Amino acid sequence: MRLVQVAQRASDLPRAADFYAALLGTPPTAMFDPPGLLFFDLEGVRLLLDRGAPSSLIYLRVENVDAALQRLGENVEVVTPPHVIFTHEDDALGPAGHDEWHAFVKDSEGNTIGLIEFRPRV
Repeated sequence: MRLVQVAQRASDLPRAADFYAALLGTPPTAMFDPPGLLFFDLEGVRLLLDRGAPSSLIYLRVENVDAALQRLGENVEVVTPPHVIFTHEDDALGPAGHDEWHAFVKDSEGNTIGLIEFRPRV
């Protein structure tokens, strides 16, 4: 079994397209309006921003949490700044020898998004 698609609520598709394009560093793959659907490709998993979807808490892996926040600029609401949440001693939940950093932001539609970085322990 493989995850194919995750849906997230978005009431303003152009605004959501701008926000997620900045966060992900890639443009949307498709928009169908009506009925109000916007898609991004997350390495083979579709992120669907949908006017009719409920809000979800999604976590996105980023290469660098601080750089992702900088790309979003000062207009993003940081709910929780970057911090270490876990140290991986083995490969059970992440790469061994790495600290797992999390930050939480509000997207353009008011949804909370978790950003995750696996940073080598120094």
